[in-house]
Amino acid sequence: MSILSVKDINKRFGGLQALNAVNLEIEQGTVHAIIGPNGAGKSTLLNCFVGRLEPDTGTVTFDGKSLLGIQPHEINQAGVARVFQTPEIFGDLTLLDNVLIPAFAKRDGAFRLNGWRSAGRERALIDRAGEMLADVGLGAKAGEIAGQLSRGDKRRLELAMCLVQEPKLLLLDEPTAGMSRGDTNNTIDLMKRISERGVTMVVIEHDMHVVFSLADKISVLAQGAVIAEGLPENIKGNERVQEAYLGGAHL
Repeated sequence: MSILSVKDINKRFGGLQALNAVNLEIEQGTVHAIIGPNGAGKSTLLNCFVGRLEPDTGTVTFDGKSLLGIQPHEINQAGVARVFQTPEIFGDLTLLDNVLIPAFAKRDGAFRLNGWRSAGRERALIDRAGEMLADVGLGAKAGEIAGQLSRGDKRRLELAMCLVQEPKLLLLDEPTAGMSRGDTNNTIDLMKRISERGVTMVVIEHDMHVVFSLADKISVLAQGAVIAEGLPENIKGNERVQEAYLGGAHL
């Protein structure tokens, strides 16, 4: 059963055809990787999912409802959360406060930097935020200032900020970019645990170790179009993918 359905999405920026008749079916409870060379249109596609861009033509349907023409915060409220290429956290606040903000936003339907202050520190949400931090391995750092974290820990914090909202669909744009191999492997393990809970994930990633460790299905974009789609073992040996993605080298 598809939780996200993309039909004939086109997006042009001036003379550049960024997306060209893209079709995708994201099955519920799976990890679906989207790969391709730089400039293939991957991040543009994700922006069409979350309301940051409006496609010129086509449809995007999540959980049976169209995502087109509604605001990003409404899409988030519907159950879609996104992790960006560069971690988007509140660097001057503690880790706990970073997770409390989206927790209150999910409950109250609004995302305000200091929204939790006026609402009061309710015990149930504080406990839930603490559980999410512990779940991603940051429980002992709950009182630390987020801006002092390593890149890997910032990524884990951002995941906790997403998970506290209990998303149905988690979109991850280069989740391991700039990480050491150790941090990358820890992030892979974390994402596997998230997937095992039934959270559907769409992952854009250049690191093929990450892709082949996680993905149930892979779609390959090149010049804004899907050129191949299938199981990881089939994508590995696809000559067209090898040519488009790595100039003919093996994945």
